[in-house]
Amino acid sequence: MLDKVDFNDIEVTQEWDKIFPKSNKVNNKKVIFKNRYGITLVGDLYTPKDKKSEKLSAIVICGPFGAVKEQASGFYAQIMAERGFITLAFDPSYTGESSGEPRHLASPEINTEDFSAAIDFLGLQSDVNRDSIGVIGICGFGGMALSVTAMDTRIKAVATTVMYDMSRAMGHGVGFGKDRYDLVQRKAVLNYLNKKRWIDAENGFFDTENHDIYVLDNGDVVAEKTILPESLPENPNPVLKDFYNYYRTKLGYHKNSVNSTGAWNATMPLSFMNFPLLTYISEISPRPILIVAGEKAHSLYFSQDAYKAASELKELVIIPEATHVDLYYDVNKIPFDKLEIFFNNNLK
Repeated sequence: MLDKVDFNDIEVTQEWDKIFPKSNKVNNKKVIFKNRYGITLVGDLYTPKDKKSEKLSAIVICGPFGAVKEQASGFYAQIMAERGFITLAFDPSYTGESSGEPRHLASPEINTEDFSAAIDFLGLQSDVNRDSIGVIGICGFGGMALSVTAMDTRIKAVATTVMYDMSRAMGHGVGFGKDRYDLVQRKAVLNYLNKKRWIDAENGFFDTENHDIYVLDNGDVVAEKTILPESLPENPNPVLKDFYNYYRTKLGYHKNSVNSTGAWNATMPLSFMNFPLLTYISEISPRPILIVAGEKAHSLYFSQDAYKAASELKELVIIPEATHVDLYYDVNKIPFDKLEIFFNNNLK
């Protein structure tokens, strides 16, 4: 028997606090549920206002990595609910309004389980057809969406947008179109992170730091104290500028988002570095996969390689002129028509 939880057990905000306007075509309510690790997850459930008495197809949505449900995943969820689906955007364990200690932690295993726990919840709702549930993973939760779909056969179709494979991203470094670390640099990062473990053990608390770690030409390993700076440097890297303009400005800032306000547990990358998320992607077949990426996204190679590794019912859609961050929020570039057709065709 799953443990029952109520809103008295966890602090949540009931007023509308999303970064996007509230739709008058959709009902929204805050929901809570537990995963197999006993962590209480908080989500937003979106339901079409014009729904009839029949059970509807449903979609679980999460991401980007370091974001919360008030940002891109909720934006996707509300629009897909306008198009006739029941949708659930949730905060992953250890982040946002969801529980879990220490805070600002990510885990390839637990965050993959979070998707399955959301499916458990949806499948118990009286207006959801539990045999017609799909998943959308955005950015770093794109890789985890593919991983959970390979494992959880209840998922009938999966879509990703601007996906990262976070195990590859942390284990080999994110470059522009290719991995950044060679073997020597990878070992230097592992050594750096394990030295941080000694420091945490001695201090009795977990330090925080950017999970994107750099190895300098002289072999030194460096990481910033926050994921994004308080202000942009002169002539910033275009990728940094894109992320900053979303998470640190009115466009996408939210106080609960680690990307907007701080950094992850500094040793968090260790759990990803030897955990290959996409090992079994070919076993998703014959269930369909839709992979969406931006033509100008630095992350495009993740999507291209996932597409190559998948088998049979798969489609790669590359959005002209779109950067990685464009597909977090730009309604003119996010292919919602394509997503609607994909799930209507495959959630039957």
